[in-house]
Amino acid sequence: MSQTISPVVTQAVVIHPSAIVDPRARLGAGVQVGPWCQVGPDVTLGDGVRLVSHVVVDGRTTIGAGTVVWPFTTIGLAPQDLKYAGEPTACEIGARCTIRENVTIHRGTVGGGGLTRIGDDCLLMAVAHVAHDCLIGDRVIIVNNVVLGGHVQIGDHARIMGSSAVHQFVRIGRAAMVGGVCGVEADVIPYGSVIGNRARLVGLHWIWLRRNGVSAPEIRRLRQAFRTLYPRGSEEGGVFTERLAAMRAEYGADPRVAEILAFIDAPSRRGLVRPAQVHAEDEADGV
Repeated sequence: MSQTISPVVTQAVVIHPSAIVDPRARLGAGVQVGPWCQVGPDVTLGDGVRLVSHVVVDGRTTIGAGTVVWPFTTIGLAPQDLKYAGEPTACEIGARCTIRENVTIHRGTVGGGGLTRIGDDCLLMAVAHVAHDCLIGDRVIIVNNVVLGGHVQIGDHARIMGSSAVHQFVRIGRAAMVGGVCGVEADVIPYGSVIGNRARLVGLHWIWLRRNGVSAPEIRRLRQAFRTLYPRGSEEGGVFTERLAAMRAEYGADPRVAEILAFIDAPSRRGLVRPAQVHAEDEADGV
């Protein structure tokens, strides 16, 4: 019979005899530390956190209430940065996250702000890697074998599909989707959908928009704004700054378009993901 992993079973703290938990660690009500886990002295585990087995949590790490961490995961260990000299940097995991087998999440570096953070209600599937100084929003899904370089920023509700690799310093906007086996070298706009060995923008993340109650008229405005910025039939379609100004003038009052504009206006280390020749998903949406 399969076993259901419940975030909170009892108010008592349960530590398996084979686990090593530093007495200075702070454990909330109902924490369960399973077989062969290790918990360091500067770790805080919120109420109902469960470390299933063979989990290592170290450094100045906080894990939020109700989060479940599955076997062979490491959280808060030293970053893979040759400049790191043991400074007391931090790692924060939000509430109600699910972190599956063999995930690695490293703490921050002094030069990168000193913090790696994952928001609430996130799902990190098996063998994902979150490097130092990554900042990940709420309700993000990161699928198996995804690799995030250092300093990556991911907005709320984004989806990163399996075996994709995201270059350091890349920003991925809110509710964007990165397709499977993508190499993402530049920023992805909010609601954007990218695919390809070197990711190319193919449209917006229509599935998320529809499932989250965005009306058909709003989606049509987004499509029109997107086509103003990235016309169909050519990769460039004229001067980008002129198209951006036209999009701002015509559609800038729309809150979601304004969010995309603010993302584009913000400083970037990597630039924007360029569009594909044909916006295939945009054509197929039918809204």
